[in-house]
Amino acid sequence: MTTRTETARNDLAEAIGRVAKGDRKALEFVYRATSAKLFGICLRISGDRGEAEDALQDVYVNLWNAAGRFDASRASPISWLAIFARNRTIDRLRRRGRLNATAPIEAAAEVADAAPLADQALLAGEENARIHTCIETLDDKQRGVIRTAFFGGVTYAELAARQEVPLGTVKSWVRRGLARLKQCLEA
Repeated sequence: MTTRTETARNDLAEAIGRVAKGDRKALEFVYRATSAKLFGICLRISGDRGEAEDALQDVYVNLWNAAGRFDASRASPISWLAIFARNRTIDRLRRRGRLNATAPIEAAAEVADAAPLADQALLAGEENARIHTCIETLDDKQRGVIRTAFFGGVTYAELAARQEVPLGTVKSWVRRGLARLKQCLEA
């Protein structure tokens, strides 16, 4: 029996595959299914509604060109897109020298979305449970920096400053933690 979450995940993965082949209707489907969630990520990181809108546009323009790189066996579609949105927003802020700008999390509540919340669907899925179980196997430092960087939108440089350690140390913690996560998820 296929759950609603699995069906939504499969539909989104299939649509990204069609985007890779140049299907504009598939891009429209991906946009409708994910734009509210991704806009919230962009807004949280940028702290500016206009900047978040521009970053979101970049996400979908770049998705059009990069959809062929998506591999459903390695990541869920919403996770892949969320990381894509995070990275695009941070890249835009770096180019403008505004990387430290942040908005209160409450600002994301103003984003309207009539569809079920993507993060609720993600949390309901089996894959999400596995990821969180695997994250708990990491040591405290690895777990902390990975959660803060990937779920909190904090850059490695900011993490290094907070932890009062060299940037290379934070990068090593993240790299080793992600390698352990991969091993755990593949087991």
